[in-house]
Amino acid sequence: MARDDLWSFFHPSSVAVIGASDSAGKLGHEILKNLIEGGFPGALYPINPKAEKILGLTCFKNVKDIPDQVDMAVVIIPARMVPQAVRDCGEKGVKGAVIVTGGFSEAGPEGAKLQEELVRAASNYDIRLVGPNCQGVNNPHHPMCASWPLLTRKGRVAVISQSGTVGAAMMDWFSVEELGVSSFVSLGNRADIDEVDLIEYFEGDPNTKVIAVYIEGIKDPQRFGNVLSTLSKPLVVLKSGRTPGGRVAAESHTKSLAGADAIYASLFRRHGVCRAETIEEFFDFAKGFAYLKPPSGNRILYITTSGGSAILATDAAEQEGLSVSALPEELAAQLEGVIPPHAIRSNPLDLTGDANAKMFQEVIQRARPYYDTLGIIFGDPILDASEVVTPEANELVIFLGGAEVERAERMKMHQHGIPVFPTPERGVKALAQLIPPKSKARKAQTTFPVASGRVQLGLYEGLQFLESKGFDCIISSFADSPGKAVHLAHRMGFPVSLKVDSPDILHKSDCGGVRLNILSALELRSAYTQMMERVRSHHPQARIPGVVVSAMASPGLELILGMNRDPQFGPVIIFGLGGVTVEVLRDVSMRLLPLTRDDALEMINEIKGAPLLKGFRGRRPVDQEALVDGLLKIARIAEEHEDIVEIDLNPVLAYAEGMVVVDSRILKA
Repeated sequence: MARDDLWSFFHPSSVAVIGASDSAGKLGHEILKNLIEGGFPGALYPINPKAEKILGLTCFKNVKDIPDQVDMAVVIIPARMVPQAVRDCGEKGVKGAVIVTGGFSEAGPEGAKLQEELVRAASNYDIRLVGPNCQGVNNPHHPMCASWPLLTRKGRVAVISQSGTVGAAMMDWFSVEELGVSSFVSLGNRADIDEVDLIEYFEGDPNTKVIAVYIEGIKDPQRFGNVLSTLSKPLVVLKSGRTPGGRVAAESHTKSLAGADAIYASLFRRHGVCRAETIEEFFDFAKGFAYLKPPSGNRILYITTSGGSAILATDAAEQEGLSVSALPEELAAQLEGVIPPHAIRSNPLDLTGDANAKMFQEVIQRARPYYDTLGIIFGDPILDASEVVTPEANELVIFLGGAEVERAERMKMHQHGIPVFPTPERGVKALAQLIPPKSKARKAQTTFPVASGRVQLGLYEGLQFLESKGFDCIISSFADSPGKAVHLAHRMGFPVSLKVDSPDILHKSDCGGVRLNILSALELRSAYTQMMERVRSHHPQARIPGVVVSAMASPGLELILGMNRDPQFGPVIIFGLGGVTVEVLRDVSMRLLPLTRDDALEMINEIKGAPLLKGFRGRRPVDQEALVDGLLKIARIAEEHEDIVEIDLNPVLAYAEGMVVVDSRILKA
């Protein structure tokens, strides 16, 4: 994918600055100054018809007046004059032009016409264009800074940006951290050269290890997909315009067609593109791909002086699919006499405040063979920390809380190509991008209230209790034999449901203890017999006095209403989408007592599935007032019955008028 036609933008032997100025502060002055002070090795030609010299260089009135060959021009003059300047460049034989000037398609219909004229002028002379309305080009490896601010540090990441400011921020961060970039290109309006051209170019650039692209929209989706399918280098993308408002803003910024974000997400997943959600992630992920060693697996050991930071790091690791696996006994034995006696030999491995660089080094050396990555968290001012970590090793370095020592040691590490992250979360998330999805563990979810009760009310007893507290429950009766179950079903009318009623079985459906839509007496007798056999095989010690026969409720929206009595915070009221998937999806909201009507209404409207409550596909909205009343009734039960530790009403069927409890689980202490 070599792009020789772009060579003149990154390795020109000569540059003309059309619109050079002797007035400090003007772009024509700053860009020429940056080219000089950045150490550009070739010839520089300021173009200004009103000046003889600028910054010690002889000025020319027109690019055609220059006696020597000119490879690239930087154009910083009023928009109306730019097409003619490009024609002059064509007559001179200039190969590439960077149009910094704005006022083209982004400025309205007149600007769009002017941009069309600009493109025709360039096409007639085979000139490639970057811009217009851009922040220029910078290649520290040449070196050539035809942009601003002046940044000269050489690095491994090529930054391509449709926003000059977003790109410049990346440049600044890489420069401050002494990591540098391989190149920077601000695309602007992309009248000619676009993101695909540059991805192809940097794919073949030996100085570039990672390509980082900020885009608002894609100019040629088919070409973009084709280049992704053959790309060998990591590509990190920050794509804006994700929301309806953001999409409109993107399309008005540089007239980019932002497109549906879901399509971009699908395209990125298909081709293994690393997508960043924020500018901070954009920087961290590019930095990680450029300088971290890709792990061979997902096991990580944290070596730290900060217990709190290690806990945060553990949370981050498990949320990203990394395994904070236990410390092997063999390794624990090797650490005898190396770490303090009071240090707990576990993962995370907290070296305590007694740690110094030498202790870190000895632990790192012993631990390296046992883990895919060592998460080294310097949580204090550790002098000489930079001397115990290694470039291109299986190490994730995090340094925080070290004040001046941290800043000095971090700079030394960066100068040796060792990336340092300022927080555990940022470091772990960057590392996780380098691990293939198939090598990751299942991402851990945040902890959830769990049952702590010892006594479960039987299903029928629980439904009776709920009715006494004002709940509308499905018509139900208890049966201790197949014959009685059939008799009750005839009284209710078929179809009916059959559920095992046992105080010892928490999850009836897991053991075959639920049958729905039973249509006849024969089917009911068979279902009763099969259910008892299946349940007793799963729970041979369980007490099973009988079953509950219930009428089948009309279809409605399945919800869960509940309460869990947390040992620290007390009763927690729960609301969400119900059914058998509630523990997997966990689309729930929670509130502590006291619970007001406004609190309950907020709970109902903050779950992800809230739009389902408001009506969809012709369905009427559910009765939110009935749901609010239900939550308030549960809150009152929690206040009045301190022995009840869990209430799980799932499913509750919600209708346009009212709701009905179909199943319940009530646990007592």
